[in-house]
Amino acid sequence: MRMKRFWCLLLAILLLAGWVPALADEEVTLTILDTEDAQLPEETEPNAEDSAADPPASGNASAGGDPAAREAFIDGIIALAQKEYEQAGGRAHEAQYASSNYVCKNYTVYLFRENAGSFRMAEFPNVPLKIPDNKPRKECTDYVYGVEWKDVPASEGNPFYAAASFRYDASLSAEENRQKARKFLQQVQKGDYFQMAANYYYGVGAHSMIFIADYDPDTDTVRWCDSNMKGEKRNGIRYGYLQFDAVKKIDWFVDAFCRKKYGATIYRLRDDIIRVGS
Repeated sequence: MRMKRFWCLLLAILLLAGWVPALADEEVTLTILDTEDAQLPEETEPNAEDSAADPPASGNASAGGDPAAREAFIDGIIALAQKEYEQAGGRAHEAQYASSNYVCKNYTVYLFRENAGSFRMAEFPNVPLKIPDNKPRKECTDYVYGVEWKDVPASEGNPFYAAASFRYDASLSAEENRQKARKFLQQVQKGDYFQMAANYYYGVGAHSMIFIADYDPDTDTVRWCDSNMKGEKRNGIRYGYLQFDAVKKIDWFVDAFCRKKYGATIYRLRDDIIRVGS
């Protein structure tokens, strides 16, 4: 209050002294704030263009990668798949229980683990490589079980990233979904792991497999290896057949997973794979 009286007195003296001209026809209103009541303007967020924030981390880190090592890892997986297929000689393997190597996902995991020990990610050179399990059924709320894997970070050993994914979009027409599914499969590369929830010729449900070649635009086909896509039951026990260098036009897969609540994901090894040990 003392400050208010001071400023009022000073103004009156200035008016009397002629320093401030009086405005005869206008009302002058002065508002004087105590310093205790004054508020500073709120701070605003920095403009995005002025911010030096780091870009989001990529799932496909390439720094320090060895293309030859990555290729060797993929070739080792494919070579083992071919060896298993040849040794099977057309015979089916038991694929009934969670511990069975020849259940589809178990088979792709087995091929990975048998080769992973010699490799790491350059970003996490001391972390052994691991392949994620499928996302649990209880967490599959928007889509049926089998569309995707657990979200395991690279820092915990997961060397894969989702290179592409397809989820049926009910807001689009069936034909629009089909075209999206085709474009999705045209991104297939050698060594990609494939996870789908589908209704296909041999069965209904989740299936895992590995592509052994890039998508071929000349023939509109993909080639893969897997276990238990084809199978049979004997005395109530499921037996699955191995496939290697199986080939289908991509529309065969589109017919299988391009359905409401269904979909698929292409998982690809990161670029920063390196070889370790002797």
